[in-house]
Amino acid sequence: MNKSIRRRELSCRLDDARIHPVLQTVYAGRGVNSYEQLQYRLQHLPDPFLLKNMPDALALLQWALFEQKRILVVGDFDADGATSTALALRALRALGAAPVDFLVPDRFHFGYGLTPEIVQLAVQRKPDVLITVDNGISSHAGVAAAHAAGIKVLVTDHHLPPRQLPEADVIINPNLMDDAFPSKCIAGVGVVFFLLVALRAALREKHWFTNKNIEPPKLAQWLDLVALGTVADVVPLDYCNRILVAQGLARIGAGQCVPGITALLKCAQRLKPRINAADLGFGVGPRLNAAGRLEDMSIGIECLLTDDETRAHELAQQLDGLNRERRSIESSMAEDAYASIEQSLRAAPDLPTGVCLFEPHWHQGVIGIVASRIKDRFHRPVITFAPAGNDDMKGSGRSIDGVHLRDVLDAVATKHPGLITKFGGHAMAAGMSIAKADFKVFQQAFVDELQSWVDVEQLQGVVLSDGALQPADVNYQLAQVLESAGPWGQGFTEPVFDDVYEIRNKKLLKDKHLKLSLRRPGMKQNVDGLAFNFVQPDAEQLPLEGSMVRIAYGLDLNQYMNQCQLQFRIQAISRL
Repeated sequence: MNKSIRRRELSCRLDDARIHPVLQTVYAGRGVNSYEQLQYRLQHLPDPFLLKNMPDALALLQWALFEQKRILVVGDFDADGATSTALALRALRALGAAPVDFLVPDRFHFGYGLTPEIVQLAVQRKPDVLITVDNGISSHAGVAAAHAAGIKVLVTDHHLPPRQLPEADVIINPNLMDDAFPSKCIAGVGVVFFLLVALRAALREKHWFTNKNIEPPKLAQWLDLVALGTVADVVPLDYCNRILVAQGLARIGAGQCVPGITALLKCAQRLKPRINAADLGFGVGPRLNAAGRLEDMSIGIECLLTDDETRAHELAQQLDGLNRERRSIESSMAEDAYASIEQSLRAAPDLPTGVCLFEPHWHQGVIGIVASRIKDRFHRPVITFAPAGNDDMKGSGRSIDGVHLRDVLDAVATKHPGLITKFGGHAMAAGMSIAKADFKVFQQAFVDELQSWVDVEQLQGVVLSDGALQPADVNYQLAQVLESAGPWGQGFTEPVFDDVYEIRNKKLLKDKHLKLSLRRPGMKQNVDGLAFNFVQPDAEQLPLEGSMVRIAYGLDLNQYMNQCQLQFRIQAISRL
């Protein structure tokens, strides 16, 4: 809660009688200046043929289908990779490809991407074509190994490309140089979706479906998978991604989704008539990711592939159990991290610009979540490391707004050749490997590089507010309007408001969640507010009952015992 509150500067104006006045301000604060930018019909999606190299990709895939070549999809061990893999298999099979199978690396034995070791494993399946999903853009050695084995490679990825691309047969990535596709933010599953849309169009032109006597599949039926992967990968919700997520959420809410997603929503206790992006991001995504973090993402992929509801439920229960185990490991690691930082603060009053942490007993699959927790608490770019065997260590980083983490690592690698053995990612998250012996050297190089990227204000932690609400607008109806106005998410954040309130009552729940009863002039009754994971140096610094504070909050609908009440989700508390 030790964040400052700043109101958004509106870069545009939205004035449309069809939109609630409060929403007009909210949308304008996110760069929306016309009603048309809020129309989330499929017809507004970009043309997939704008993706660079699409004709070559279609030629390769049509050859594979026409000649009934064996296709092997090589996925990734996170939710984006799992949904990408499930989408590719479901759609390719429906399009008439056969046989199609998948392979996903084990994080602990093979690492990320199309490595030579994964290719060696893939060769046993005797594929003719490898299709990478959500990985491959940096897999030079893996692509070379596949070619040496006589296997063609189609790379589909969304991560930022390196200076030198792997020599794959075809690469589809919206972030390639000179790529004309308007959205540079689509997740790996989004790249796969647009590739499949283009493939279906090309197959229609060749009368493939008529000749095979099969019905052309409706690819929109799998937008539930696209929505899940997009939200779980925390990519910015630009206009293209908002269409994909809105369409997927509508299908999930209507019960038109794969059984695995329904089963995971049940496990998360988030199965309800109106599913929103947060249900996927905080309910389904972590359970799916738990498989890749602790065991084998094949469990998650199978959960998304099965059409048997009983089997989906069994697999979802396994994933839920893994997620509980992940939480326990994460909690222990976070305590280690906080203790290490507190020790540093005792030695020096200020933290460095960036934080690098390592403990020899940390779990490789959980370091990314811990990095995110530390970043949220201390408002600095963070990289946490865990042992990776052979005197190496793997790091997972999370960044703050305005600091492009992958580019920072690129700069460090350029200035210190050989220090980073491999790295990849994007603006807000990245992964890397270094030698254990080089940890201290990297730690200093990372902090030094950040000096040219970060200013003091970025390290303070700021909550951007959409302004104050009139007392009459603080109601159940507006909360419903805001909830249905999404999808909200990364880069298109949920509405947050701020104003001065009197604290009428307070209590701490489970020693970490602060519950307040609030009132302000003009309001007829108190409203409850919850500050989750409330962080203060000590209990004495909790705001006093009867004091006036400025709070930044979102409007929530708290459903309990068949009743629904308005509740504030408090983002920041500032004393007057």
